[in-house]
Amino acid sequence: MTSLDKAESGSATGVASFARSATATEFIETIKLAMPIALTQLGQIAMMTTDLALIGRLGDTAVAAASLAHTVFFVAFVIGMGLVSAVAPLAAQALGARQPRIVRRALRVGLWAALLLCVPMMMLPLFGEQILILLGQAPENARLAQRYLLGLAPGMAPALCFMAIRNFMGAVNRPEPGLWITLAAIPANAVLGYALIHGHWGMPKLELLGAGVATTTVNFGMCAAALWFTYSQRPFKKFHVLGRFWRFDWPLMRQLVVIGAPIALSFLLEYGLFSGAGLLMGLISTSALAAHQIALQIAAILFMVPFGIGMAATVRVGQAFGRGDTAAIRRAGAVATILGIVFMTTMTLAVIVVRFDLARLFFGDTHQGMAAVELAATLMLVGATFFIADGIQTVAAGALRGLSDTRIPLLLAAISYWAIGFTASYGLAFWTDLGAIGVWIGLSIGTGIYAILLVLRFHALTQRLRLAA
Repeated sequence: MTSLDKAESGSATGVASFARSATATEFIETIKLAMPIALTQLGQIAMMTTDLALIGRLGDTAVAAASLAHTVFFVAFVIGMGLVSAVAPLAAQALGARQPRIVRRALRVGLWAALLLCVPMMMLPLFGEQILILLGQAPENARLAQRYLLGLAPGMAPALCFMAIRNFMGAVNRPEPGLWITLAAIPANAVLGYALIHGHWGMPKLELLGAGVATTTVNFGMCAAALWFTYSQRPFKKFHVLGRFWRFDWPLMRQLVVIGAPIALSFLLEYGLFSGAGLLMGLISTSALAAHQIALQIAAILFMVPFGIGMAATVRVGQAFGRGDTAAIRRAGAVATILGIVFMTTMTLAVIVVRFDLARLFFGDTHQGMAAVELAATLMLVGATFFIADGIQTVAAGALRGLSDTRIPLLLAAISYWAIGFTASYGLAFWTDLGAIGVWIGLSIGTGIYAILLVLRFHALTQRLRLAA
Protein backbone atom coordinates (compact mmCIF):
# COMPACT_ATOMS: atom_id res chain seq x y z
CA MET A 1 0.00 0.00 0.00
CA THR A 2 1.38 3.40 -0.99
CA SER A 3 1.58 6.34 1.39
CA LEU A 4 -1.26 7.97 -0.56
CA ASP A 5 -3.44 4.88 -0.10
CA LYS A 6 -2.62 4.82 3.60
CA ALA A 7 -3.53 8.49 3.91
CA GLU A 8 -6.85 7.97 2.13
CA SER A 9 -7.60 4.90 4.27
CA GLY A 10 -6.77 6.83 7.42
CA SER A 11 -8.94 9.71 6.33
CA ALA A 12 -11.90 7.39 5.65
CA THR A 13 -11.43 5.73 9.04
CA GLY A 14 -11.31 9.13 10.72
CA VAL A 15 -14.52 10.24 9.03
CA ALA A 16 -16.30 7.02 10.04
CA SER A 17 -15.03 7.37 13.61
CA PHE A 18 -16.22 10.99 13.76
CA ALA A 19 -19.63 10.01 12.41
CA ARG A 20 -19.97 7.30 15.05
CA SER A 21 -18.87 9.72 17.76
CA ALA A 22 -21.29 12.42 16.57
CA THR A 23 -24.16 9.93 16.43
CA ALA A 24 -23.38 8.63 19.93
CA THR A 25 -23.28 12.21 21.22
CA GLU A 26 -26.61 12.93 19.53
CA PHE A 27 -28.20 9.91 21.22
CA ILE A 28 -26.94 11.06 24.63
CA GLU A 29 -28.01 14.69 24.16
CA THR A 30 -31.44 13.73 22.84
CA ILE A 31 -32.09 11.37 25.76
CA LYS A 32 -30.90 13.99 28.28
CA LEU A 33 -33.30 16.51 26.74
CA ALA A 34 -36.24 14.16 26.14
CA MET A 35 -36.46 12.43 29.52
CA PRO A 36 -37.31 15.48 31.69
CA ILE A 37 -39.83 16.61 29.06
CA ALA A 38 -41.46 13.17 28.92
CA LEU A 39 -41.56 12.90 32.72
CA THR A 40 -43.15 16.37 32.89
CA GLN A 41 -45.86 15.20 30.48
CA LEU A 42 -46.42 12.10 32.61
CA GLY A 43 -46.70 14.41 35.61
CA GLN A 44 -49.47 16.31 33.85
CA ILE A 45 -51.27 13.00 33.25
CA ALA A 46 -50.80 12.17 36.95
CA MET A 47 -52.47 15.48 37.92
CA MET A 48 -55.45 14.73 35.69
CA THR A 49 -55.70 11.20 37.07
CA THR A 50 -55.62 12.54 40.62
CA ASP A 51 -58.46 14.92 39.78
CA LEU A 52 -60.57 12.08 38.37
CA ALA A 53 -59.84 9.90 41.41
CA LEU A 54 -61.00 12.67 43.76
CA ILE A 55 -64.06 13.44 41.64
CA GLY A 56 -64.88 9.72 41.55
CA ARG A 57 -65.81 9.90 45.24
CA LEU A 58 -68.70 12.16 44.23
CA GLY A 59 -70.24 9.39 42.12
CA ASP A 60 -70.54 8.18 38.52
CA THR A 61 -72.52 11.25 37.42
CA ALA A 62 -69.71 13.54 38.55
CA VAL A 63 -67.13 11.46 36.66
CA ALA A 64 -69.24 11.59 33.49
CA ALA A 65 -69.65 15.35 33.88
CA ALA A 66 -65.90 15.79 34.39
CA SER A 67 -65.23 13.77 31.23
CA LEU A 68 -67.58 16.02 29.24
CA ALA A 69 -65.98 19.12 30.76
CA HIS A 70 -62.49 17.95 29.77
CA THR A 71 -63.70 17.41 26.21
CA VAL A 72 -64.96 21.00 25.94
CA PHE A 73 -61.96 22.48 27.76
CA PHE A 74 -59.32 20.73 25.67
CA VAL A 75 -60.84 21.74 22.35
CA ALA A 76 -60.09 25.34 23.37
CA PHE A 77 -56.81 24.57 25.13
CA VAL A 78 -55.34 22.65 22.17
CA ILE A 79 -55.56 25.79 20.01
CA GLY A 80 -53.42 27.77 22.45
CA MET A 81 -51.10 24.81 23.01
CA GLY A 82 -50.36 24.63 19.29
CA LEU A 83 -49.50 28.33 19.08
CA VAL A 84 -47.19 28.42 22.10
CA SER A 85 -45.50 25.23 20.82
CA ALA A 86 -43.93 27.47 18.17
CA VAL A 87 -41.77 29.03 20.91
CA ALA A 88 -39.53 25.93 20.85
CA PRO A 89 -38.43 26.02 17.17
CA LEU A 90 -38.10 29.83 17.14
CA ALA A 91 -35.94 29.86 20.28
CA ALA A 92 -33.91 26.78 19.31
CA GLN A 93 -33.09 28.16 15.86
CA ALA A 94 -32.07 31.49 17.40
CA LEU A 95 -29.85 29.72 19.94
CA GLY A 96 -28.17 27.73 17.18
CA ALA A 97 -27.61 30.94 15.21
CA ARG A 98 -26.16 32.65 18.34
CA GLN A 99 -28.91 35.27 18.51
CA PRO A 100 -29.80 35.51 22.24
CA ARG A 101 -32.08 38.51 21.71
CA ILE A 102 -34.29 36.41 19.41
CA VAL A 103 -34.37 33.66 22.04
CA ARG A 104 -35.80 36.16 24.53
CA ARG A 105 -38.21 37.58 21.99
CA ALA A 106 -39.48 34.09 21.12
CA LEU A 107 -40.56 33.51 24.72
CA ARG A 108 -41.97 37.01 24.97
CA VAL A 109 -44.28 36.58 21.96
CA GLY A 110 -45.28 33.16 23.31
CA LEU A 111 -46.38 34.74 26.58
CA TRP A 112 -48.21 37.53 24.73
CA ALA A 113 -49.98 34.95 22.57
CA ALA A 114 -51.06 33.02 25.68
CA LEU A 115 -52.44 36.17 27.33
CA LEU A 116 -54.25 37.41 24.22
CA LEU A 117 -55.72 34.02 23.32
CA CYS A 118 -57.01 33.13 26.77
CA VAL A 119 -59.91 35.60 26.62
CA PRO A 120 -61.56 34.31 23.42
CA MET A 121 -60.64 30.70 24.26
CA MET A 122 -62.34 30.97 27.66
CA MET A 123 -65.65 31.61 25.90
CA LEU A 124 -65.95 27.95 24.91
CA PRO A 125 -65.68 26.60 28.50
CA LEU A 126 -67.87 29.40 29.86
CA PHE A 127 -70.69 28.31 27.51
CA GLY A 128 -69.96 24.62 27.97
CA GLU A 129 -73.43 23.75 29.30
CA GLN A 130 -75.20 25.15 26.24
CA ILE A 131 -72.71 23.46 23.90
CA LEU A 132 -73.12 20.07 25.56
CA ILE A 133 -76.92 20.30 25.49
CA LEU A 134 -76.79 21.16 21.77
CA LEU A 135 -74.67 18.03 21.31
CA GLY A 136 -77.41 15.94 22.89
CA GLN A 137 -75.96 15.44 26.37
CA ALA A 138 -78.22 15.05 29.41
CA PRO A 139 -79.06 18.43 31.00
CA GLU A 140 -77.95 17.31 34.48
CA ASN A 141 -74.56 16.14 33.19
CA ALA A 142 -74.17 19.38 31.23
CA ARG A 143 -75.02 21.45 34.33
CA LEU A 144 -72.44 19.65 36.46
CA ALA A 145 -69.85 19.90 33.69
CA GLN A 146 -70.42 23.66 33.60
CA ARG A 147 -69.59 23.95 37.30
CA TYR A 148 -66.29 22.18 36.72
CA LEU A 149 -65.58 24.37 33.68
CA LEU A 150 -66.22 27.55 35.66
CA GLY A 151 -63.39 26.52 37.95
CA LEU A 152 -61.08 25.43 35.13
CA ALA A 153 -61.52 28.34 32.70
CA PRO A 154 -59.49 31.02 34.58
CA GLY A 155 -56.52 28.65 34.69
CA MET A 156 -56.14 28.59 30.92
CA ALA A 157 -53.85 31.64 30.74
CA PRO A 158 -51.32 30.49 33.38
CA ALA A 159 -51.34 26.95 31.95
CA LEU A 160 -50.46 28.28 28.48
CA CYS A 161 -47.82 30.63 29.89
CA PHE A 162 -46.25 27.71 31.76
CA MET A 163 -46.21 25.72 28.52
CA ALA A 164 -44.52 28.61 26.67
CA ILE A 165 -41.85 28.84 29.40
CA ARG A 166 -41.34 25.07 29.29
CA ASN A 167 -40.75 25.28 25.54
CA PHE A 168 -38.22 28.05 26.09
CA MET A 169 -36.44 26.03 28.79
CA GLY A 170 -36.19 23.04 26.48
CA ALA A 171 -34.91 25.19 23.62
CA VAL A 172 -31.94 26.33 25.76
CA ASN A 173 -31.25 22.70 26.81
CA ARG A 174 -32.51 23.03 30.40
CA PRO A 175 -35.96 21.43 30.70
CA GLU A 176 -35.41 20.15 34.27
CA PRO A 177 -37.11 23.05 36.15
CA GLY A 178 -40.37 22.30 34.34
CA LEU A 179 -40.19 18.76 35.74
CA TRP A 180 -39.40 19.94 39.28
CA ILE A 181 -42.33 22.35 39.23
CA THR A 182 -44.70 19.66 37.94
CA LEU A 183 -43.57 17.14 40.56
CA ALA A 184 -44.24 19.70 43.29
CA ALA A 185 -47.63 20.53 41.76
CA ILE A 186 -48.96 16.93 41.85
CA PRO A 187 -49.31 16.66 45.67
CA ALA A 188 -50.31 20.33 45.95
CA ASN A 189 -53.14 19.75 43.47
CA ALA A 190 -54.24 16.59 45.31
CA VAL A 191 -54.35 18.25 48.74
CA LEU A 192 -56.06 21.43 47.57
CA GLY A 193 -58.48 19.50 45.38
CA TYR A 194 -59.44 17.18 48.24
CA ALA A 195 -60.01 20.15 50.55
CA LEU A 196 -62.14 22.15 48.10
CA ILE A 197 -64.14 19.21 46.75
CA HIS A 198 -65.12 17.84 50.16
CA GLY A 199 -64.88 20.96 52.34
CA HIS A 200 -62.10 19.86 54.70
CA TRP A 201 -59.63 21.92 56.79
CA GLY A 202 -61.85 24.99 56.88
CA MET A 203 -62.33 25.12 53.09
CA PRO A 204 -65.80 25.50 51.54
CA LYS A 205 -67.35 22.35 50.05
CA LEU A 206 -67.47 23.18 46.33
CA GLU A 207 -67.51 19.66 44.82
CA LEU A 208 -66.88 19.85 41.04
CA LEU A 209 -66.35 23.61 41.15
CA GLY A 210 -63.73 23.02 43.84
CA ALA A 211 -61.84 20.56 41.61
CA GLY A 212 -61.64 23.21 38.89
CA VAL A 213 -60.64 25.97 41.33
CA ALA A 214 -57.86 23.76 42.74
CA THR A 215 -56.46 23.08 39.27
CA THR A 216 -56.60 26.77 38.37
CA THR A 217 -54.85 27.76 41.62
CA VAL A 218 -52.09 25.22 41.02
CA ASN A 219 -51.70 26.45 37.42
CA PHE A 220 -51.12 29.99 38.68
CA GLY A 221 -48.53 28.67 41.13
CA MET A 222 -46.73 26.68 38.42
CA CYS A 223 -46.64 29.71 36.14
CA ALA A 224 -45.27 31.93 38.92
CA ALA A 225 -42.57 29.37 39.78
CA ALA A 226 -41.55 29.05 36.13
CA LEU A 227 -41.31 32.82 35.75
CA TRP A 228 -39.14 32.97 38.87
CA PHE A 229 -36.78 30.36 37.41
CA THR A 230 -36.46 32.17 34.08
CA TYR A 231 -35.96 35.56 35.74
CA SER A 232 -33.48 34.67 38.47
CA GLN A 233 -31.75 31.35 37.79
CA ARG A 234 -28.94 30.38 35.43
CA PRO A 235 -28.75 29.87 32.52
CA PHE A 236 -32.13 31.52 31.92
CA LYS A 237 -31.54 34.89 33.55
CA LYS A 238 -28.83 35.87 31.05
CA PHE A 239 -31.57 36.12 28.40
CA HIS A 240 -33.44 38.81 30.44
CA VAL A 241 -36.74 37.23 29.40
CA LEU A 242 -38.91 39.92 31.01
CA GLY A 243 -36.89 42.79 29.58
CA ARG A 244 -39.13 45.26 27.73
CA PHE A 245 -42.03 42.83 28.06
CA TRP A 246 -44.48 45.66 27.38
CA ARG A 247 -43.16 46.09 23.82
CA PHE A 248 -45.29 44.15 21.36
CA ASP A 249 -43.14 42.32 18.78
CA TRP A 250 -45.25 42.19 15.61
CA PRO A 251 -42.62 40.66 13.26
CA LEU A 252 -41.88 37.70 15.54
CA MET A 253 -45.55 37.34 16.51
CA ARG A 254 -46.35 36.84 12.83
CA GLN A 255 -43.71 34.10 12.65
CA LEU A 256 -45.18 32.48 15.76
CA VAL A 257 -48.64 32.44 14.19
CA VAL A 258 -47.36 31.17 10.83
CA ILE A 259 -45.61 28.25 12.55
CA GLY A 260 -48.01 27.71 15.44
CA ALA A 261 -51.43 27.93 13.77
CA PRO A 262 -50.86 24.80 11.61
CA ILE A 263 -49.59 22.98 14.73
CA ALA A 264 -52.81 23.91 16.55
CA LEU A 265 -54.96 22.73 13.65
CA SER A 266 -52.97 19.48 13.40
CA PHE A 267 -53.57 18.87 17.12
CA LEU A 268 -57.28 19.53 16.59
CA LEU A 269 -57.43 17.07 13.70
CA GLU A 270 -55.73 14.39 15.79
CA TYR A 271 -57.85 15.10 18.88
CA GLY A 272 -60.95 15.20 16.71
CA LEU A 273 -60.15 11.83 15.15
CA PHE A 274 -60.05 10.10 18.53
CA SER A 275 -63.19 11.92 19.64
CA GLY A 276 -64.86 10.81 16.42
CA ALA A 277 -63.70 7.24 17.03
CA GLY A 278 -65.30 7.44 20.47
CA LEU A 279 -68.59 8.52 18.89
CA LEU A 280 -68.41 5.54 16.51
CA MET A 281 -67.82 3.24 19.49
CA GLY A 282 -70.86 4.74 21.20
CA LEU A 283 -72.95 3.78 18.18
CA ILE A 284 -71.72 0.19 18.45
CA SER A 285 -72.31 -0.43 22.18
CA THR A 286 -71.65 0.88 25.67
CA SER A 287 -69.07 -1.83 26.35
CA ALA A 288 -67.30 -0.95 23.09
CA LEU A 289 -67.07 2.69 24.16
CA ALA A 290 -65.77 1.73 27.61
CA ALA A 291 -63.15 -0.63 26.14
CA HIS A 292 -62.11 2.02 23.63
CA GLN A 293 -61.59 4.61 26.38
CA ILE A 294 -59.39 2.26 28.40
CA ALA A 295 -57.26 1.23 25.41
CA LEU A 296 -56.94 4.88 24.42
CA GLN A 297 -55.90 5.83 27.97
CA ILE A 298 -53.09 3.25 27.79
CA ALA A 299 -52.06 4.72 24.43
CA ALA A 300 -52.08 8.24 25.91
CA ILE A 301 -49.73 7.22 28.72
CA LEU A 302 -47.35 5.51 26.28
CA PHE A 303 -47.55 8.53 23.96
CA MET A 304 -46.00 10.88 26.54
CA VAL A 305 -42.46 9.51 26.08
CA PRO A 306 -42.32 9.81 22.26
CA PHE A 307 -44.00 13.20 22.67
CA GLY A 308 -41.05 14.20 24.84
CA ILE A 309 -38.65 12.78 22.25
CA GLY A 310 -40.50 14.76 19.58
CA MET A 311 -40.09 18.00 21.56
CA ALA A 312 -36.39 17.18 21.97
CA ALA A 313 -36.19 16.60 18.21
CA THR A 314 -37.69 20.07 17.64
CA VAL A 315 -34.92 21.58 19.76
CA ARG A 316 -32.02 19.51 18.38
CA VAL A 317 -33.11 19.97 14.75
CA GLY A 318 -33.89 23.67 15.34
CA GLN A 319 -30.47 24.35 16.85
CA ALA A 320 -28.72 22.55 13.98
CA PHE A 321 -30.88 24.45 11.48
CA GLY A 322 -29.92 27.74 13.13
CA ARG A 323 -26.24 26.80 12.77
CA GLY A 324 -26.76 25.79 9.14
CA ASP A 325 -25.42 22.27 9.88
CA THR A 326 -27.28 19.98 7.47
CA ALA A 327 -25.55 16.80 8.64
CA ALA A 328 -26.53 17.54 12.23
CA ILE A 329 -30.15 18.16 11.15
CA ARG A 330 -30.37 14.73 9.50
CA ARG A 331 -28.60 13.08 12.42
CA ALA A 332 -30.89 14.67 15.02
CA GLY A 333 -34.02 13.59 13.13
CA ALA A 334 -32.75 10.04 12.58
CA VAL A 335 -31.65 9.55 16.19
CA ALA A 336 -34.95 10.83 17.59
CA THR A 337 -36.93 8.56 15.24
CA ILE A 338 -34.88 5.51 16.24
CA LEU A 339 -35.40 6.31 19.93
CA GLY A 340 -39.14 6.64 19.38
CA ILE A 341 -39.35 3.33 17.50
CA VAL A 342 -37.29 1.44 20.10
CA PHE A 343 -39.29 2.76 23.05
CA MET A 344 -42.74 2.27 21.51
CA THR A 345 -41.88 -1.21 20.19
CA THR A 346 -40.62 -2.29 23.62
CA MET A 347 -43.60 -0.85 25.48
CA THR A 348 -46.09 -2.19 22.94
CA LEU A 349 -44.75 -5.71 23.42
CA ALA A 350 -45.07 -5.24 27.18
CA VAL A 351 -48.68 -4.04 26.79
CA ILE A 352 -49.54 -7.05 24.61
CA VAL A 353 -48.19 -9.43 27.26
CA VAL A 354 -50.14 -7.84 30.17
CA ARG A 355 -53.15 -6.50 28.23
CA PHE A 356 -55.71 -8.56 30.18
CA ASP A 357 -54.23 -7.46 33.50
CA LEU A 358 -54.34 -3.83 32.41
CA ALA A 359 -57.98 -4.12 31.40
CA ARG A 360 -58.89 -5.76 34.75
CA LEU A 361 -57.38 -2.79 36.60
CA PHE A 362 -60.23 -0.70 35.21
CA PHE A 363 -63.10 -3.18 34.96
CA GLY A 364 -62.33 -5.74 37.67
CA ASP A 365 -63.28 -9.43 37.47
CA THR A 366 -67.05 -9.08 37.69
CA HIS A 367 -69.13 -11.00 35.19
CA GLN A 368 -70.56 -7.72 33.88
CA GLY A 369 -67.10 -6.35 33.19
CA MET A 370 -65.61 -9.43 31.52
CA ALA A 371 -66.94 -8.53 28.07
CA ALA A 372 -65.32 -5.11 28.31
CA VAL A 373 -62.07 -6.69 29.56
CA GLU A 374 -61.99 -9.07 26.58
CA LEU A 375 -62.69 -6.29 24.10
CA ALA A 376 -60.21 -3.82 25.65
CA ALA A 377 -57.49 -6.52 25.57
CA THR A 378 -58.32 -7.26 21.92
CA LEU A 379 -58.16 -3.57 21.02
CA MET A 380 -54.72 -3.29 22.66
CA LEU A 381 -53.56 -6.23 20.55
CA VAL A 382 -55.04 -4.78 17.35
CA GLY A 383 -53.60 -1.38 18.27
CA ALA A 384 -50.00 -2.63 18.40
CA THR A 385 -49.21 -1.06 15.03
CA PHE A 386 -51.14 2.06 16.04
CA PHE A 387 -49.03 2.53 19.20
CA ILE A 388 -45.76 2.32 17.24
CA ALA A 389 -46.98 4.49 14.36
CA ASP A 390 -48.28 7.11 16.80
CA GLY A 391 -44.84 7.30 18.41
CA ILE A 392 -43.12 7.69 15.04
CA GLN A 393 -45.49 10.41 13.82
CA THR A 394 -45.08 12.61 16.90
CA VAL A 395 -41.27 12.37 16.69
CA ALA A 396 -41.23 13.08 12.95
CA ALA A 397 -43.65 16.00 13.41
CA GLY A 398 -41.36 17.39 16.11
CA ALA A 399 -38.34 17.15 13.82
CA LEU A 400 -40.23 19.00 11.07
CA ARG A 401 -41.19 21.75 13.53
CA GLY A 402 -37.48 22.25 14.13
CA LEU A 403 -37.32 23.23 10.45
CA SER A 404 -40.41 25.48 10.87
CA ASP A 405 -42.26 23.13 8.51
CA THR A 406 -45.83 22.92 9.81
CA ARG A 407 -48.19 23.73 6.92
CA ILE A 408 -47.52 20.63 4.79
CA PRO A 409 -47.76 18.34 7.87
CA LEU A 410 -51.19 19.92 8.52
CA LEU A 411 -52.32 18.92 5.02
CA LEU A 412 -50.90 15.43 5.52
CA ALA A 413 -52.76 15.16 8.84
CA ALA A 414 -56.07 16.05 7.18
CA ILE A 415 -55.53 13.43 4.48
CA SER A 416 -54.19 10.68 6.74
CA TYR A 417 -56.40 11.10 9.78
CA TRP A 418 -59.71 12.01 8.20
CA ALA A 419 -59.80 11.20 4.48
CA ILE A 420 -58.19 7.80 5.14
CA GLY A 421 -58.25 6.96 8.86
CA PHE A 422 -61.78 7.99 9.83
CA THR A 423 -63.23 6.69 6.57
CA ALA A 424 -61.52 3.33 7.11
CA SER A 425 -62.72 3.21 10.74
CA TYR A 426 -66.31 3.90 9.75
CA GLY A 427 -66.28 1.49 6.81
CA LEU A 428 -64.64 -1.38 8.68
CA ALA A 429 -66.89 -0.88 11.72
CA PHE A 430 -70.25 -0.68 9.93
CA TRP A 431 -69.76 -2.17 6.46
CA THR A 432 -68.10 -5.34 7.77
CA ASP A 433 -68.59 -7.54 10.83
CA LEU A 434 -65.50 -6.14 12.58
CA GLY A 435 -67.35 -3.56 14.71
CA ALA A 436 -65.12 -2.02 17.40
CA ILE A 437 -62.05 -3.81 16.10
CA GLY A 438 -62.63 -2.19 12.71
CA VAL A 439 -62.53 1.26 14.30
CA TRP A 440 -59.05 0.55 15.69
CA ILE A 441 -57.83 -0.95 12.42
CA GLY A 442 -58.87 2.31 10.75
CA LEU A 443 -57.02 4.33 13.39
CA SER A 444 -53.91 2.22 12.79
CA ILE A 445 -54.13 2.69 9.02
CA GLY A 446 -54.53 6.46 9.21
CA THR A 447 -51.82 6.94 11.82
CA GLY A 448 -49.42 4.61 9.98
CA ILE A 449 -49.83 6.51 6.71
CA TYR A 450 -49.31 9.83 8.52
CA ALA A 451 -46.11 8.56 10.14
CA ILE A 452 -44.71 7.36 6.82
CA LEU A 453 -45.56 10.64 5.06
CA LEU A 454 -43.91 12.73 7.80
CA VAL A 455 -40.71 10.65 7.70
CA LEU A 456 -40.59 11.00 3.91
CA ARG A 457 -41.22 14.75 4.21
CA PHE A 458 -38.32 15.15 6.65
CA HIS A 459 -36.04 13.13 4.36
CA ALA A 460 -37.02 15.24 1.33
CA LEU A 461 -36.45 18.55 3.13
CA THR A 462 -33.06 17.55 4.52
CA GLN A 463 -32.03 16.20 1.14
CA ARG A 464 -32.96 19.57 -0.37
CA LEU A 465 -30.90 21.38 2.29
CA ARG A 466 -27.93 19.10 1.63
CA LEU A 467 -28.02 19.76 -2.11
CA ALA A 468 -28.36 23.51 -1.51
CA ALA A 469 -25.38 23.60 0.85
